[in-house]
Amino acid sequence: MEPKSMSTIRMKKMKADGVPISVITAYDYPSAKLAEEAGVDVILVGDSLGNVVQGQQSTLPVTLDEMIYHTKMVTRAVTAPFVVGDMPFMTYHGSLDQTLRNIGRLMREGLCKAVKMEGGAEIAHTVEASVQAGVPVMGHIGLTPQSVYQIGGYRVQGKTNEQARKLLDDAKALEQAGAFAIVLELTTDELSEQITKQLSIPTIGIGAGPHCDGQVLVFHDLLQYASPVFPKKFVKAYANIGDAIRTGIAAYVKDVKTRSFPTQEHAFHADLDMSGPLYGGKSEGQ
Repeated sequence: MEPKSMSTIRMKKMKADGVPISVITAYDYPSAKLAEEAGVDVILVGDSLGNVVQGQQSTLPVTLDEMIYHTKMVTRAVTAPFVVGDMPFMTYHGSLDQTLRNIGRLMREGLCKAVKMEGGAEIAHTVEASVQAGVPVMGHIGLTPQSVYQIGGYRVQGKTNEQARKLLDDAKALEQAGAFAIVLELTTDELSEQITKQLSIPTIGIGAGPHCDGQVLVFHDLLQYASPVFPKKFVKAYANIGDAIRTGIAAYVKDVKTRSFPTQEHAFHADLDMSGPLYGGKSEGQ
């Protein structure tokens, strides 16, 4: 029996029923396919690909064309998970016309079912206009990587009463604007719990404690698919495929160097007469 496709309505019901929502990032066909087979509810094609796939220092260099390229690979791989595409840096801060054109490209060409935008009350009008245009929007507050230089680094957000109040107001503004869910990144456990309780839409946490309605982790973090691996307090590693890949490739290199691979087991053989002229032998009559 095919798994039932995820939707914004199902996610809201999951929140109401207390059923946690599993979210993972994925950036290409094989990772998305494996995520679907593992039963994940939502796949986020994050601009975090700038860090983990492209090797950039931040997400800022990621372009709309690159997001479309990666989103197409993910949506081609899956049917049941709900695929959300990240709007990259400065693609939704100009005019509403330009913003909607950019969103249209990501959804039309990338075939995602929703987009994600970073920011709070300051982008609520953009979220509202997008929703009115028929676009499901996922919000993202707390540590917003596209604003990392303005924030002053990758810092936990909501530690002070002033910060907490602003983030709660931001969350409510996004809900009022029509967002179907909100990512809370690197926010305190206490604040995440309060936001989750006060919203009717799901919260998806990353480094935001156990009280959110769902959790998201980066594919490469939870599987330790990196070199070197930088441990993060909020990440639980479920496998170490980086070591497995390195070990496998090293064994291959050794076999090639020692001529242990390929062997006759891996070779193909001709049906032709090896004595014929094709192989430098003599033909009949010579």
